[in-house]
Formats: sequence, structure tokens, C-alpha cells
Amino acid sequence: MKNCFWTCVAACAAMLTAGCIKEEPKNNECDIVSAWVEGEEYAEFFFQPSQMRVENVPSNSNDIVFTVRTGSVLPPMAVWFELTPGATIEPASGSPQDFSQGAVEYTVRSEDGEWSRTYRVSFREAQSPSYTFSFEHVDSALNEGNNSYYNVFYEFDADGTRRDIWASGNPGVALINPAWHTWQFPTHSVDDGYQGRGVCLTTQSAGALGAMMGKPIAAGNLFIGAFNISAVLFDPLRATEFGTPIDREPVKVSGWYKYQPGAVFTDAQMNEVPGRTDVASIYAVFFRNEDAEGNSVVLDGENVWTSDLIVSKARVDTLPPTDHWTRFEMVFEGNNADPATLASLGYSMTLVFSSSKGGDLFEGAIGSSLHVDEVKVEYKEH
Repeated sequence: MKNCFWTCVAACAAMLTAGCIKEEPKNNECDIVSAWVEGEEYAEFFFQPSQMRVENVPSNSNDIVFTVRTGSVLPPMAVWFELTPGATIEPASGSPQDFSQGAVEYTVRSEDGEWSRTYRVSFREAQSPSYTFSFEHVDSALNEGNNSYYNVFYEFDADGTRRDIWASGNPGVALINPAWHTWQFPTHSVDDGYQGRGVCLTTQSAGALGAMMGKPIAAGNLFIGAFNISAVLFDPLRATEFGTPIDREPVKVSGWYKYQPGAVFTDAQMNEVPGRTDVASIYAVFFRNEDAEGNSVVLDGENVWTSDLIVSKARVDTLPPTDHWTRFEMVFEGNNADPATLASLGYSMTLVFSSSKGGDLFEGAIGSSLHVDEVKVEYKEH
């Protein structure tokens, strides 16, 4: 519920009505911001100290997952939480709980007592993402601030456990589009995929508010990682947090796509750029997920191509417009992974799709549409 947009609107309204002094209203947010385990007695169950923390819990996910070593027999674990201001949590933060039988539910209640939210916290043995992404698993998420619904894609582990590894910019778009339905958002599910369901990514106008803030378009995007809603209005490149830990080294990605560019390409000021045609983007990045100081690392829109922690990356050179399902393929180029670091989940991978290559700079063509389905990641044999 981290509705920073509505917080800004409320602040502006307060300034316009200065002279009427009212008691500060109690907070209506009920979110977990971060979660962590602390203590040397627990460190042995994790590959790296950074894996004892889960930062920037996505606002559209109710699952918090800690990754532990294979074969771990967990004692009762004490999990600590940072909550939105004034919120309370039950069971209490820092209270030992038995996670050996699966997820434990925590209920967060807002400061004003009007709202609550239930999270599932679990400890799972390390597993890499699936070899093939078919985009058959999709939910509709509600933005409670304005009753708009958008699609959320997810996967299942081999043991049947749900994994919310996919993210998009939909939560940011939901802030300024009241009562939208799932099919109206830049990223949504479609029934006519290459096989079964697929994903449709469409570049759209961000409306009057987006234009006022210098963010006039919203490209459809889908990526492995998380979307940090608190950064979207003020530092949008940092809102995209790329990557999930992986214990295999990727070598190639292939799949199926359809693409048509929009009619008019515009820059970040919505000026038409004559002679320029929009292009879609599909790429992947494999990188170290811990820095030299042992801090957990995710890449974002500012460094996903430039970070010195990148090991290898892949990109589709061209995506010619086509109305028919067409195969794409890209190969990872760069350095080899260190086997010991790989075995300890010291690397992460992201896979990114966008209907406008320059969408992160708010350049593109409204109406550009990219469909994607049946994406396969091939890994190196060790």
C-alpha cells in the first residue's frame, strides 16, 4: 500500500489549506518494508550474510522468502521487521517461530486500526528459476488507493511453491489511473499466446500528471526482480530492482515474440522525432549479488548495463516488426562464473522485456506493442 503518490497529493492539499490546523491523522499503511534474521546462531543456515535480510519488500507481494542451504534443519527462527510508521505486527517482531512445516503468517495492522494485511514468511532451500517461462500463472492485484487492478505474473518451484520473481511498472501506473482494469495496463496477460497464455507489453500515455512530472509515457515492461514503488515518482530508474539469485550459469535465452511499433516516436518532452521508429528490447544480465563489503546487491535502471559486478549479458540485436509469432534467441557474452560462488548463490540473473527500448528515458511511441511467450533459459553444464 505504499501509496506515495497519494501522500504527495495530501501534502499539496494541506499546503493549500494552511490556516486550518488539524490533528495529524494516523497512518493507514500496513506494510512490511524489510525483514531480517540476526545472530551468529542462525548464520550457518545461509550461504552469505546478505541473504539474512530481505530489503524493499514489493508492495504487491504478500510473500517474504529467505533462501537457506540445502538440507537445513531449522530451529525456531526469530524474524525482525521494519514496518510502515505506526503499524503493528502479530506475531511480534523478533519472536521465535517454527518455520519447519512451511510458511508462518504475520498480520500487520495500520496505526489507525482500519487496515490490515497478512504476509507469509518462509525459509526455502535454494532453487534456481525454471528453465521455461510460459506465463500461464497470473493474478490480479488491487491498488487499494484507487481501486485499479493490474496483472502480476509468478512461477512455481519444482516442489510446487509459488515464486513471485516477475515484476513490472504496473504498480506505478496504478497510482495515477483510478479504476483501471487489468487489460488497460501497459503489462497484462493475453489468452492468445504462442501456447496458451502470453504477455502483452504496450507503451501508453502517462496522462497529464506524467507529462507534468516529465514522465509522459509508460512503456510496457516485465522483468525478473522487484518494483520499488517508493522510488517511482522521484527516482524512476531506481524503481526497477533487477535480479534473483541463481545457482546455474545461463548461456542462452530463446522464445517467441510479436511486435508492432507505434506510429509517432516522441522524446521525453513529448516532441515528435521525425524519421525515428520505436524498437522493442529483450535482454538478460548475469551478475554478482554481493559487493566487496558483503552487502546485498540488486541492479537498477541506472547500472544494469554498467555495473562492475556484471559477469555476462545477452541482448537480442533486432526485433523486426511482425504480426506472427517469431522466434528470438540471444547468447550470453562475458566472463565465466566462479563455481564456488555459483554454488553459494552468489550470482543473480535478470531477464527484461520492454515495448520501447528507450522507455526508461520516457522516449518511445505510444501504441508500441510487444507480445512474448514460451521463453527458455539454457544453462551451462557443470
